[in-house]
Amino acid sequence: MALVGSLLKRGIHFSNIVANRRKAGLHQQQKKTLAKLLAKARYTEFGEKYNFDELLSSILFGEKGAFYELYKKSVPVYDYNKIFNEWWHKSLEGKKDICWPGQIKYYALSSGTSEASTKHIPVTKAMSRAIQKTSIRQILSLGHYKNLPDNLYEKGFLMLSGSTNLNNQDKHFEGDLSGIQAKQIPYWFRPYYKPGEKIAAQKDWGLKLEEITKQAHEWDIGFIVGVPAWIQLLMEKIIAHYNVKTIHDIWPNLQVFAHGGVSFEPYRKGFEKLLARPLIYINTYLASEGFIAYQTRPGATGMELVCDNGLFFEFIPFNEKNFDSEGTLQANPETLMVDQVEEGKEYALLLSTCAGAWRYLIGDTVRFVDKAKGEIVITGRTKHYLSLCGEHLSVDNMNKAVDLVADEMGLTVKEFTVCGVEYESLFAHHWYIGVEENDVDAEVLKSRLDARLAELNDDYAVERRHALKEIFVTVLPNKAFYDWMKSKGKMGGQHKFPRVFKNFLIDDWKGFLKNSGYTA
Repeated sequence: MALVGSLLKRGIHFSNIVANRRKAGLHQQQKKTLAKLLAKARYTEFGEKYNFDELLSSILFGEKGAFYELYKKSVPVYDYNKIFNEWWHKSLEGKKDICWPGQIKYYALSSGTSEASTKHIPVTKAMSRAIQKTSIRQILSLGHYKNLPDNLYEKGFLMLSGSTNLNNQDKHFEGDLSGIQAKQIPYWFRPYYKPGEKIAAQKDWGLKLEEITKQAHEWDIGFIVGVPAWIQLLMEKIIAHYNVKTIHDIWPNLQVFAHGGVSFEPYRKGFEKLLARPLIYINTYLASEGFIAYQTRPGATGMELVCDNGLFFEFIPFNEKNFDSEGTLQANPETLMVDQVEEGKEYALLLSTCAGAWRYLIGDTVRFVDKAKGEIVITGRTKHYLSLCGEHLSVDNMNKAVDLVADEMGLTVKEFTVCGVEYESLFAHHWYIGVEENDVDAEVLKSRLDARLAELNDDYAVERRHALKEIFVTVLPNKAFYDWMKSKGKMGGQHKFPRVFKNFLIDDWKGFLKNSGYTA
């Protein structure tokens, strides 16, 4: 009997019981979190400018609810460019006590697929500790899964992260957030962590996959953590290398896959072909700005917001009052706390964090599926949606439509993107859909996709009869999407292919396809 695993499983179950009994309401958790953030940062340049002492006093001694009105009135809303140009550039230059106490030594580089330049997101010691704490909570949540064997908790954790060999910029280090976190894995967890320090430091993504593949048969993996596209590519590579039928021929004890970054649904069909038996899938929401939410129980539709660990959330209704047609935030947007939102509505997410982000527009949109539990689903990006003429097509609509059509036609669709284009003085959508199969009838795919989108989105159905005159579909091999990522140096880690191309990226994408011979 696996004594250690049995004890750990019992400890996990007990921890969940205690946590559930002690948990305060979401509003109270968030009020306390904001108080801690303000208290910690009140003597920074940012805190002194926006009078954090007064804000803290309003939380501790003011009337109920008054603190949030004062916070909204005192501190402006920031997007990346605004907060970097006004504040974060000072920290990047090595200055102390700008938006968070001390000197910031680590910066996470964003994928940069939706905008021209790579973003530098500060990662403080407090943020690293918060991410580790939430990661442990996620492991503890496995106590809700009753049929897991005791010895599973003694198996290896494969974390497919960016390189831990970070770029040394003299006054700070920078790299993929997953690489930063892997470099700081707690000592007690290292015996379980794969692929180990040497392989994790490898910067060349192709070589990293090769080295993992060569050692895969030596590991007893029970858990996998990573972005679906890269995990699937790795499993395909391992299966081919050892000439076996499924990944369970190499890792018979594999039972849990914690995934995030993008919707898993477009990958599910192809992914499950690589398995001998079903896995437990746990959805996670780990962004460069923090560990925002994770699935806490079996069968949950959404992920529970982490309201008591270094993150203060605000929600902007994602509508024409607050955002223009390009997804740019309007002046003086309406903002809400977690107890003021409504289920079923879409919101853009603002964060104030223990890394010195304040009322920061992260760029993601979410929808509450269970307000009482604080459970959300990610619906897309503020700028990764299409509304050329009022069709209001979200990434959530796109994912569902593509998934439905793929099932109908028996296709394996891993990647897709869509561009809005001018057509006959009005508008059209041009879809690029990646498939594994040959000889796909693009016209049938187009017709079914158009019909499904109209079923899922009433605004789309209306505009298809008016200003949205046509849709075009170009069928590509999935490899085309990964080759574009490779050309941008965006393979692996937290990088993912954008679901919507806008502005200059449309021409970049079309030029790549033409030069690479994928399409004329």
